[in-house]
Amino acid sequence: MYDVIVVGGGPAGMTAALYAVRNGKSALVIEKDGFGGQITHSPKVENIPGFASLSGNEFAEKMLDQILGQGAEIEIDTVVSVEDRGDVKVVTTEGESQFEGRAVILANGVKHRMLGLPGEEDLVGEGISFCAVCDGDFYAGKTVCMAGGGNSALQEAILLSEKCKEVIMLQDLPYFTGEESLQKILFARDNVRALTGVKVTGLVTKGGELTGVEVTQEGKEPFTITCDGLFVAIGLIPENEAYKDLADLNDWGYFDSDESCVTRTPGIFAAGDCRSKSVRQVVTACADGASAALSAIRYINALSV
Repeated sequence: MYDVIVVGGGPAGMTAALYAVRNGKSALVIEKDGFGGQITHSPKVENIPGFASLSGNEFAEKMLDQILGQGAEIEIDTVVSVEDRGDVKVVTTEGESQFEGRAVILANGVKHRMLGLPGEEDLVGEGISFCAVCDGDFYAGKTVCMAGGGNSALQEAILLSEKCKEVIMLQDLPYFTGEESLQKILFARDNVRALTGVKVTGLVTKGGELTGVEVTQEGKEPFTITCDGLFVAIGLIPENEAYKDLADLNDWGYFDSDESCVTRTPGIFAAGDCRSKSVRQVVTACADGASAALSAIRYINALSV
């Protein structure tokens, strides 16, 4: 029996575990992929207080080392359900393991939004990517398209422009929504081309590999852009559906919880990017982890009174 079970090993989840163990509680963090979450996709992070610059992977490694050093336990597996049995919560994983805890903190994060095109999922890792840091080297000297126009898309495209022959930006709106400073950096580069008001409507393949994208643009006939790869940065989707019976979700699928991170189920808390909030940054994720852990600690302490 653990005091606190944390679902998700991103900045929110690891901060929650840190605060739990430092307050004398046992903590288990269950992570399905790799510790660090979305921050690990960033090669250079300069907005974390106390660090002039470091990579997302370095930050994640420091957090993981810290919580392990403080006594937290970790498990690599995918959580499939959380059951509320009153004072005891039962967490079941894909590997058919079950863990009991007095409180559960849901810090399960988000996943990349897809374009919704036929055959898209089959091409992930075979021509469609989401992370320039992870996959950019595969396209060195080649032509890639980037679907999206926000900060994430612009940042990814800047990295790709340093390696690729050409980067073609595809934005479905009439303008790019990312920061002006990022736009100036990106569009000043000779190997970057921008198309606005375009929608990706199909994927062109040959031998199971992506060779181009079909697009439509207002006032023009549909046309095909030849490319070696397509990077997609059109937003994120919270992975909260499995917990909707425990915690209310808003219209966008995020946990409808305030900064106390409390849900409608006593002993169940929500933290990080999966929670309804106006700002999603590594520092706000960490703040959520601290708030959720302290709320969980108060809940656990009240059980023994």
